[in-house]
Amino acid sequence: MRASALKYAILSVMASLVALILLLMPLHAFLTVWGASLFGHYTLLRLWKEFLLIICLFGVGYLLAADHKIRSHTLTRRLVWLILLYGVVNIVWGVMAYQHHDVDSKALGYGLIVDLRLPAFFLVAWAVALRTSRLRSQWQQLLLWPALVVVIFGLLQVFVLPRDFLSHFGYNSNTIAPYETINHNVHYIRIESTLRGANPLGAYLLIPISLLTVLIVRGKRGWQYVAFLLAAVLALYFSFSRSAWLGAVLSIGLILLISLRSRQAKRWIATLACLGLVIIGGLALNSRHNIRLENILLHTQTHSAIKTTSDEGHATALKAGLHDLLHQPLGHGPGSAGPASIYNNHPARIAENFYVQIGQETGWLGLGLFLLINGGVGYLLWVRRSDPLALSLFASLIGLSLINLLSHAWADDTLAYVWWGLAGIAMAPHQVAGISEQVAEAAGKPRAKSSSKGK
Repeated sequence: MRASALKYAILSVMASLVALILLLMPLHAFLTVWGASLFGHYTLLRLWKEFLLIICLFGVGYLLAADHKIRSHTLTRRLVWLILLYGVVNIVWGVMAYQHHDVDSKALGYGLIVDLRLPAFFLVAWAVALRTSRLRSQWQQLLLWPALVVVIFGLLQVFVLPRDFLSHFGYNSNTIAPYETINHNVHYIRIESTLRGANPLGAYLLIPISLLTVLIVRGKRGWQYVAFLLAAVLALYFSFSRSAWLGAVLSIGLILLISLRSRQAKRWIATLACLGLVIIGGLALNSRHNIRLENILLHTQTHSAIKTTSDEGHATALKAGLHDLLHQPLGHGPGSAGPASIYNNHPARIAENFYVQIGQETGWLGLGLFLLINGGVGYLLWVRRSDPLALSLFASLIGLSLINLLSHAWADDTLAYVWWGLAGIAMAPHQVAGISEQVAEAAGKPRAKSSSKGK
């Protein structure tokens, strides 16, 4: 009884922390910048979720030692051992890089956080969801309510609020810019809502857009779902994140192909997809004759004062990253590339590709492990595709993988915690006979019935 009560207490705390992180992460950038403007300590405030993650990891360690069900559902999985090996590689490579002065301490710390928090939070959410039904029963609220706030605030930025509205909450050049533009043209504002930028906003919106698409296709055709989806797509458009547009099209198309049974319906989808590509191609070809299309599709315009376009910058950065990957197969350690590398005492290495970043940091070994982890999670989501959460995450993973080929999307705090946390919840069975029921039974209360023993 005492052991079960202790495990239940630990699980309750961990479930609350996981739910809190999922609920607040879409508002994280706004809250931390505003909090720093009031109290200072911007960097410390930004690390609040990492402090909670560390607490949860200690809790997972205890549960693995004390609970047979969690051990049998996790430590027997090759995916878990791949994640643990990936963690070891990052830590060992990081220590060696610091000793050889390839990275500074702050860059190393930030690099380890960026690389490891994705699989770490995945394991935490998985372990908790295996033994309590709380996260499994609340995941829609934890995802959709914060997403609704993000979408509404984003649309207010488009139609109501002045472009520098966020400057009243501490947004500036030292924290996050209060607004972004296309080609430094204030006539083309890119919204960021409560996230840290327009591109992170676009990538994040793939998660609720994918889920709403699944719910509508599977019969949840209430006007609220349709209106929410249309509003989210509109917010996605005004982020002007081209990679997110492509990722959303890929995710939605995949959901429709998987969900619709009729061959005729699938042919219609394929036809519409081809027609859409033709239209986009035509717009791109004619963009040189339309300043607005030039800015929206190419992020530049004829006779621009900006000498280098964003596309040219992406291509140059990617070429340099691939050169590092080919000529330095062992990598230079976490923090030597990507957003963390700005804290080193030598020029930052930004490849505009998250996978190349992992290769630059941990070499071919680390990159291979990371790709296997992504593939393993994707496979487990695929086999659970009858579950709306799993299907929406599988489709969004495909779209987000495309985005990460064009940016460092997984390095964004919100996307990392929300997507990987939800993926961990999706690993658990639909109904969980948890420790809370064991405690209730031991206390003489009737035990709730469960039709699933877990997989």
